[in-house]
Amino acid sequence: MSRLNKELGLLQGVGLLSTSLLGTGVFVIPALAATAAGDISLWAWLLLIVLVLPMAFTFAQLGRHYPHAGGAPHLIGRAFGAPMERTSAWLFLAVIPVGLPAALNIASGFWHALFALSDLAILAIQLATLGIILLLGQRPARTSGGVQIVIALAIVATIALIWFKGDLPHAEQPLLPPLTGNWQLLPVALGVMFWCFVGIEAFTHLGEEFKNPQRDFPLALLLGVLLAGLVYWACSVAVLSFHAYGDARTDAASLPLMLDVLLGDQARWLSASIGYLACFASMNVYIQGFSRLIWSLADEGKLPRALAERNANGVPARALLLVVLSCALSATLIWSLSLSLDQLIRYANGNFIVIYMLSMAAGWLLLRGLWRWLAGLSTLLCLGLLLTLGFDALYAIGLLALLFGLDRWRQARRSISLHSALPPTP
Repeated sequence: MSRLNKELGLLQGVGLLSTSLLGTGVFVIPALAATAAGDISLWAWLLLIVLVLPMAFTFAQLGRHYPHAGGAPHLIGRAFGAPMERTSAWLFLAVIPVGLPAALNIASGFWHALFALSDLAILAIQLATLGIILLLGQRPARTSGGVQIVIALAIVATIALIWFKGDLPHAEQPLLPPLTGNWQLLPVALGVMFWCFVGIEAFTHLGEEFKNPQRDFPLALLLGVLLAGLVYWACSVAVLSFHAYGDARTDAASLPLMLDVLLGDQARWLSASIGYLACFASMNVYIQGFSRLIWSLADEGKLPRALAERNANGVPARALLLVVLSCALSATLIWSLSLSLDQLIRYANGNFIVIYMLSMAAGWLLLRGLWRWLAGLSTLLCLGLLLTLGFDALYAIGLLALLFGLDRWRQARRSISLHSALPPTP
């Protein structure tokens, strides 16, 4: 029996996932990938879609059989026990200090394209964005689903407009260039591009809120992944065709640059609005997912009971407030340290890939037949993706080891306390 209101349908699910995957990446990551690998990034997008699909199928089957607000950590716990559930939950929540400030950084950059903003004004925009997400999160889940559908349509329409006005594809830009002598650039591009497909694990936290999770959750997940992959590839073709990449400043403004070439000065407001809304949509899904994870842990007695309270609309309002406040604190700290966007993304990617790898390994134990073998293949693919991060992967691996060690130490202390509290045996 679901502990949360069952309000999501197929279309709302596709809207939530596709905007989560497209959000912070669609107007920035294609340019970053093009800067790293040039034309070869088009092959990298197709390779990444092929790599992600087995993971998506595995998450779809796990979500179909085990819908739960605890999401990926709950699935990991079912397979490997409570210590790994707690450890993976904290690893997932550890994305907040690096991943969400990166998303807020990208979102505020679109406002920077319109106005000459001070650093303090950029921070104010980021905090205001969190405030809007907090207000939206107080409403039922179907409200977020409806908003995300509108934003998804706006993103697709913007990419279609660029193709139409730009008369793409151009003859001089091959849709799939020859790989000869350049294949070694693929891992470099993949290390940045995986950011675009994080969001599947956050989507699993909404499994309990589907009206028909056995039918609609897998379909929404797979359709959302395919739609996002197609849009990313189309956007990458446009970025390469208009040479809207090459350095950090150009990469961050690739969408405004393309629309400015095609539509003139009036395009600045369009590009800034669509870019900001795309980022907002992605952050909204993630923050809602984080809040449901915290609520689920509290509801099961693994976190303070006060965090399990829901508001009149049946949503975990207190857990949501905690997540938003944590995001605000992290964004302020990152702003004061002036850390680079690329660095934040690569650190966050390490956490996501480890969570994916553990979820796929859980699928190997929990699923049967063909799905079990697909989960095993996905585990190996995640390991390969982790290796593409190089030394940046040590952040996630070291954090996993530290969290697991702290959990074991805490459980040992609790066991000693309980043992000492027992009366001595005669």
